[in-house]
Amino acid sequence: MNSLKYVSFFLAWFLFNQASVNASPDSLTEDRLVNKTAYIPAQCYTDPVANGKVHNPCYVCHTNSKEPNYLDDVDVQLVYNLPEPGLKHSWMNLYKDRTKLISSMKDADVIRYVREDNYKDKSGKIILSEKLKQVPSEWDRNKNKKWDGYIPDVYFNFDSYGFDHDGKGQPTGWRVFAYYPFPGTFMPTNGSSDDVLIRLPEAFRQIKAGIYDQETYRINLAIVESMIKEQDIPISMVDERRYGVDLNKDGKLNTADFIRYDWAPLEKKIMSYVGQAKELLDRQQVHIAARLYPEGTEFLHTVRYLDFDDAGRVRMSARMKEVRYSRKGDWRNYYSLQRIVEKEVKERHDFPERTKQVIGNMEEGLVVAQGWIYQGFIEDKNGNLRPQSYEENYFCVGCHSGVGATTDTTFAFSRKLSASESYKEGWYHWMEKSFNGLSDPVREDGHGEYAFYLKNNPTGNEYRTNTEVMNKFFTREGVAIPSAFEQLREDISHLLIPSADRALRLNKAYKVIVEEQSYVLGRDPVFEPVTSVKKEVEINAETGIRDVLSYY
Repeated sequence: MNSLKYVSFFLAWFLFNQASVNASPDSLTEDRLVNKTAYIPAQCYTDPVANGKVHNPCYVCHTNSKEPNYLDDVDVQLVYNLPEPGLKHSWMNLYKDRTKLISSMKDADVIRYVREDNYKDKSGKIILSEKLKQVPSEWDRNKNKKWDGYIPDVYFNFDSYGFDHDGKGQPTGWRVFAYYPFPGTFMPTNGSSDDVLIRLPEAFRQIKAGIYDQETYRINLAIVESMIKEQDIPISMVDERRYGVDLNKDGKLNTADFIRYDWAPLEKKIMSYVGQAKELLDRQQVHIAARLYPEGTEFLHTVRYLDFDDAGRVRMSARMKEVRYSRKGDWRNYYSLQRIVEKEVKERHDFPERTKQVIGNMEEGLVVAQGWIYQGFIEDKNGNLRPQSYEENYFCVGCHSGVGATTDTTFAFSRKLSASESYKEGWYHWMEKSFNGLSDPVREDGHGEYAFYLKNNPTGNEYRTNTEVMNKFFTREGVAIPSAFEQLREDISHLLIPSADRALRLNKAYKVIVEEQSYVLGRDPVFEPVTSVKKEVEINAETGIRDVLSYY
């Protein structure tokens, strides 16, 4: 590089970094990062040791992974394995005292606020979608006067099988499912309720090109569930001769009431989709493999406030905090996925100053190495949904591309309720049926999942701030209360659902962040400064955890 080019390069680098520090936070369209490691959540800076006792909230994300997630990252339980720019974090909202602000907010105002629908208007139209049809200039990153990203098209109008329909009664392709919330932050007791829907590409919904068929779609969704969970999946009785696929693997085409998981290509054991998707699979235009979704799979995830009825029973709110969307844009085979991890591990070791590189932008979404596109919408200061900025989207990609617990970068569908044990085979929305009566799922080692988490994290969250959970399950001396754990074994709502008083306080704490629009400083609703999270750590410093735990 000659001297002139070197000066030009250095000047460009300097200006870019200055812009990253000084750019106005009001601009949604700039491809910039103030927090260079926004993909590393605040939980990763938690000090697991308190009063001589060691807690381990890390294992649920950082664990011995299952192929083809090759990122065995149990080392993160033991040391703060962070890039140099991330040794000091920017999640300053954790250290703010919100008590005065919260106490000044009127209960009735906040209750009314969370009960307002900010997703659909009174005529049933999707507010955000209508706005995106004539995209505001402040959202139009490339100034082409159209929105080039995802336009919300879920109507939350479900039939008896969990399929969504638009205002004219036509299927949107989305299907809602019930699942076990991931232990920790995303348990409702820590501040948010949420739901997740899945949609497969059109070919998976069609018996043949252009002809929608719900039975075909239901079978293909069951096949995907079987591949993701590596399990047999019950289905309603179907005639295999209609599809030319031996679904139950009994060696003949007749009737079947389950999908047999039988996948070992090297042993000539293969599985197939049905309908139009089968034709594409046969032409290798779509793919199938264990623990991977077919390309074109979409997920929609809404994050909501906590509401409650007159009897104090906590439920999901109408108001949405966020609408999160993801789509698998490209297929990655096992070899490619292994190479992605090998490259990342090498970079972490050889170039500790480097951070995660993610291509994309706030309008079209951010693309992770595994081929998925992630994009989100969040409340503006008036409570209306708006697109997330590049940095606000960047916040999402760390967990969805770089932890051992994920299945093809996702969390929820692998945790879908079992078809054989649950209401409507697990295809329903939480508004229809709550967590009440769901048993604690059993881990591979025989322990109840939530009970195991509580015994290693008695307050039910990473920060050790949920005293309501602590007092419910443990004595003042920290001894487990047998009756509480017995109740949990039969009904996970005993843990997952907070009291109405706590729910209201959590709503208030989050609404403060909304009014500030300070998401880049953290989204966790906290009441008082959190003392368990370090502001800065040393590279590869020991966490204090000695016993490695497994998510599975």
